[in-house]
Amino acid sequence: MDLQIGTETGEIEWRISATPVDYLAAVGEMEQRVAAIRAGTAAELVWLLEHPPLYTAGTSARGEDLLEPHRLPVHRTGRGGRYTYHGPGQRIAYVMLDLHRRGQDVRCYVHQLEDWIIRTLARFGVRGERRDGRVGIWVARAGARDEKIAAIGVRVRRWVTYHGVALNIDPELEHYRGIIPCGITDHGVTSLAAAGVDATMEEVDTALRRTFGEVFGDVLACGAQR
Repeated sequence: MDLQIGTETGEIEWRISATPVDYLAAVGEMEQRVAAIRAGTAAELVWLLEHPPLYTAGTSARGEDLLEPHRLPVHRTGRGGRYTYHGPGQRIAYVMLDLHRRGQDVRCYVHQLEDWIIRTLARFGVRGERRDGRVGIWVARAGARDEKIAAIGVRVRRWVTYHGVALNIDPELEHYRGIIPCGITDHGVTSLAAAGVDATMEEVDTALRRTFGEVFGDVLACGAQR
């Protein structure tokens, strides 16, 4: 299913995959789309999908963070970060945007991804927060314990972004025991369901689409912050 949303300078394609997508196939499709965006032959793309259960190891992954190497398939990947889990019940948003016309500021772009997830969570009454020194979006729990509800890992090739964010709706949180997620040992992982929110994937997708324009609609936002 393909959807289109407008911005002030053109169209961003939205793709929603109804069944889990093989990880390596998804990476291959992203790389092809990045090349096409760079060449000016394809529109920017936000791709919403799920993966079968697996672990990914980012460019900063350390061997000791993989606690159970035989639990699930492990894929090395070019995104930033360490180990993370992907699987059903987690909404992944692969975001392919042309930073040539969006300020060429990777730090600002990551800040926008964070803002996007925070605004989406707010639609469900969940307060998502940033934490200094920790990538991703966090939910505060009693006893000063934070739990991660969304992971962020990006790659930029010739100023075109890919990979993106992973928001936990109702995944199998037990699989996080096989890794030290993002190298962080003193905080947990949560989901909308674990936070008491009964949200469907379709409802989350709707919120993601509606909040996206609030954050990314102004293509000059990052350039204006310089």
